[in-house]
Amino acid sequence: MNTLLLTIAAYLIGSISFAVVVSKAFRLADPRTYGSKNPGATNVLRSGNKAAAALTLLGDCVKGWLAVWLVQQYGPQFGVGDDGVALVALAVFLGHLWPVFFRFVGGKGVATALGVLLGLNGWLGLATLVTWLVVAYAFRYSSLAALIASVFAPFYYGLLFGFDAKLLAVLVMSALLIYRHRQNIANLMAGKESKIGSKKK
Repeated sequence: MNTLLLTIAAYLIGSISFAVVVSKAFRLADPRTYGSKNPGATNVLRSGNKAAAALTLLGDCVKGWLAVWLVQQYGPQFGVGDDGVALVALAVFLGHLWPVFFRFVGGKGVATALGVLLGLNGWLGLATLVTWLVVAYAFRYSSLAALIASVFAPFYYGLLFGFDAKLLAVLVMSALLIYRHRQNIANLMAGKESKIGSKKK
């Protein structure tokens, strides 16, 4: 029962769409109406407001980290083990992808996935972040960086900790990230993908 309650709470935390909330606070257009129409930091950046994009990125990342950190810190005293941590990690990520507060229209999950990885282990999150940064710097495509980082994340986890329930959660997150980027993959192949920092049309 405790695991179920924590999983539901994690999903609700994940359902807070900071792209929409921050855009409203800054009186910007709804990020679901321009650019990629994705409620995420990269699309908010297309509004030209770097502060709003940074706050969106931070908020989406922190909610992933917070849910996992809380269950790892306090879950054991309520009988919640690694399986529960894995469920919470997935739940907060799924909340971002399909948020109950925003008619189940959410973002692609890159920042929240990073937060989850940082919550699971700092080194795991850092290795994945460095991978994203290197690819993004080299090619200027946020989507390509996310795709490559999502492929490497399960590898990093397995290298650090071996096979367990949390690795399965990371694998599922990676698969969903790739799925959510299917249009970006098509755009990259067609040479139509927008680069980091490009303004909304």
